[in-house]
Amino acid sequence: MPTPSMHYLYRRPNLPIATSWASVDATDLVEVPLLGDVSAGLPIEACPSGGAIRAPACMVRRNTYALRVRGDSMVDCNIFDGDVIIIERQESAENGETAVVLINQQEVTLKKLYIEKNGVRLQPANENMAPIYLKNSDIQVLGMVMGVVRRQDGPELTH
Repeated sequence: MPTPSMHYLYRRPNLPIATSWASVDATDLVEVPLLGDVSAGLPIEACPSGGAIRAPACMVRRNTYALRVRGDSMVDCNIFDGDVIIIERQESAENGETAVVLINQQEVTLKKLYIEKNGVRLQPANENMAPIYLKNSDIQVLGMVMGVVRRQDGPELTH
C-alpha cells in the first residue's frame, strides 16, 4: 500500500496563527513521538499512545512531540480534523496563543487561551462553537503549536 503524500506547514513566529503558516519542503525529516490525540472540540480524556511521525527538522526543537487533532474547533486557524500538530512543550502561554491545555488533570483540548478577570477562556477558532470558561487552577498549559503535518489529500490551506 503506498504511503500518502504529506504536506508540512510551519508556524512563522510573531504572526497570528491563522495567517502564519508557511509550506515547508519534505527534506531533512526527523522522527517526532506521536503521543496521542487532542480534541479540537469538547475536551477528551488524555490517553497516551505510542508511535512516531516524521516532520521537517525546522519544526522540531528539544522538547517537541506530536498529537493527532480530532474535531473542527480550530478550522479558522487552518488546523483540521485528522491533522497532526507539532507541539513545543511549554508550561505557559501568552494571551491569544493557541495551546494544548490539560483540564482538571484528565482532559486535553486545543484552543486559543485568554486570561480574563475571572479565570481563563479557551476560545475555539470556529464561530459555530462556544468558548470554555474555567478557573486558572483548573488548567495546565502543555505546549504550543509549531507546525502541522497534513495528508496531501486533506484540506487545502486557506487565508
